[in-house]
Amino acid sequence: MKVAVMTDSTAYIPKDMRNAYGIHMVPLSVNFGDDTYQEEIDITTEEFYQKIKDANDLPTTSQPAIGLITEKLEELRQEYDAVISVHLSSGISGTYQAVVSAGDMVEGIDVFAFDSEISCMAQGFYALEAAEMAKENRSPAEIMDRLNEMKKTMHGYFMVDDLTNLHRGGRLNGAQALVGSLLQVKPVLHFVDKVIIPFEKIRTRKKAISRILGMLEEDTKAGKVAKAVFIHANDEKAAIELRDDFNEKYPDTEALISYFGPVIGTHVGEGAVGVCWYYK
Repeated sequence: MKVAVMTDSTAYIPKDMRNAYGIHMVPLSVNFGDDTYQEEIDITTEEFYQKIKDANDLPTTSQPAIGLITEKLEELRQEYDAVISVHLSSGISGTYQAVVSAGDMVEGIDVFAFDSEISCMAQGFYALEAAEMAKENRSPAEIMDRLNEMKKTMHGYFMVDDLTNLHRGGRLNGAQALVGSLLQVKPVLHFVDKVIIPFEKIRTRKKAISRILGMLEEDTKAGKVAKAVFIHANDEKAAIELRDDFNEKYPDTEALISYFGPVIGTHVGEGAVGVCWYYK
């Protein structure tokens, strides 16, 4: 059985890496007024952060049209028997559900949609694992079992400089508890039951990052961590510094750099920092 792997653009897997692993992608879009840009196709991450500085209003984001997804599946069925399709959390986007619906509409290919219950490169880790297994001719059932196994130990924490965008976009649950102190705290956030909630309220950016790194280091010292990723919102230098410090202490643990692209960047804002890892 020939198995394809697909994800959406919010996994932020670099194009050369996607090509190397044979991962297919459907884009989400960011909308500035009446202008719609598919991320990675019509707008780069660098262009987005420049554009958002010049915009009067916060852009909105939208999931791929179901027609675009069915078109992609029609294309894949020419060459594949099945597709494992990995998507951002269904708690913050309708993309996963759109793929489920598209899969019911397209005949001749079995579609296995996977709700990562998270986003960004944590979502990317699932797609990369699925692609490696597909290359080994593993069955869709085996791949889905492995992804569900990974989900039990996927850790992802992030902090934003300003919660306003997350709150306004309706992406932050439990926000009521934070609204009164939006400017005074740098809460560490994470996904629970598919939605974003505060993990811990911390007073400063430095302490928030330190708290996240502390959790990663604890798991690394215990020999549990398979891979880690440091994610930035238009501040690659800061992410590289964090990664290099980590690599110095734990040279045997693979650590990547990734980014918050236009769609997720709309909600977390410039200056956000995330760290994700999963167990061996």
